[in-house]
Amino acid sequence: MLPKPHRITAPGDFSAVVRGGRRRGGAAIVVHSRPTSATAPARFGFVVSKAVGGSVDRNLVKRRLRASAASRIRDGLRGVDVVVRALPRAIDADWTTLDDELRRGLAVGR
Repeated sequence: MLPKPHRITAPGDFSAVVRGGRRRGGAAIVVHSRPTSATAPARFGFVVSKAVGGSVDRNLVKRRLRASAASRIRDGLRGVDVVVRALPRAIDADWTTLDDELRRGLAVGR
């Protein structure tokens, strides 16, 4: 689990990132990102719908995406809000693929 300062939980914050941020799609995930204050911590939110699979599959995808997000935070990512939406192909993607797609999605505009 990500520490509380690094989580997006409010529905309004999810909407603001999706509607007002940049979008980068991959085969398994879509990354929406919106810059915030340069000193603010990076915050992540995840959307994994039932189209991805059953609860076990969805939780596996969420765990992998959270691990990838934690890695980006450890690398020093700051000043951005990110919403990651998993596509149905995410269940077939391994951790490395999801991590690469998240990294590429965050590289847009940098």
